[in-house]
Amino acid sequence: MNRIDRTFARLRQEGRRGLIPFVTAGFPSAEATRALLPALVRAGADLIELGIPFSDPMADGPTIQRASERALAQGMTLAQVLDLVRDFRRTDADTPVVLMGYANPIEAMGEERFVEAARAAGVDGVLTVDYPPQEAESFAARLHEAGLHPIFLLAPTSKPERADEVARLGGGYVYYVSLTGVTGAGSLDVAEVLARIPALRERTGLPIAVGFGIRDAHTAAEIGAAADAVVIGSRLLEAIEGAAHADEACRRAEEFLRPIRRALDEGVAP
Repeated sequence: MNRIDRTFARLRQEGRRGLIPFVTAGFPSAEATRALLPALVRAGADLIELGIPFSDPMADGPTIQRASERALAQGMTLAQVLDLVRDFRRTDADTPVVLMGYANPIEAMGEERFVEAARAAGVDGVLTVDYPPQEAESFAARLHEAGLHPIFLLAPTSKPERADEVARLGGGYVYYVSLTGVTGAGSLDVAEVLARIPALRERTGLPIAVGFGIRDAHTAAEIGAAADAVVIGSRLLEAIEGAAHADEACRRAEEFLRPIRRALDEGVAP
């Protein structure tokens, strides 16, 4: 069984909600990322989304754009991203890792080569922002054959037909974009998100992870009342952005995430 499936099964059994931090590979440095991955687990992460830096991100706000630019300026490549996952797997065989990024680096490596390299490194799922379901048939099939989950986005503007395609092709969980706009945007309408989740759950049958716009423990707990997991990226990257070295980045990340972990656990009755 894929690690993502095991993790959500465990969370359901425990009556808990998942915490999914997002960090950009190579930010603030490759050394910091290598140290951050286990630090996120220590702080209570159930699953990690690891961003593949890309020069022209369409869905990312300024914080993640800056992180990508810094990582690329320091020479981070897709092959090195996979090396970071491989290093992480030497000490952590259980925490799922999902790669999140754009089609260009994957296509430059070659889909078949990428999927095999990701499987060998210990990746569990891939979320490619600019691969809509209707254009990802062959890629999703390759991932499934390798035991990896193709993960797709749904948004407030998504039509029912897209949710049906996500249910048919996807796996692991659905990443529900909580608002229209880029990552880290404000004005999250919690009530609207909570109202939409039941219909999404019925349509896809997959766990629902909510991201974009979740910036603190209170909002995470509110969303956790209905979602299976929350994703926090921009605010976490802001917390570690000015870290002078890897140890400081880890300390800042753990200090930021621990209250969110507590709020999720205390805010949802078993």
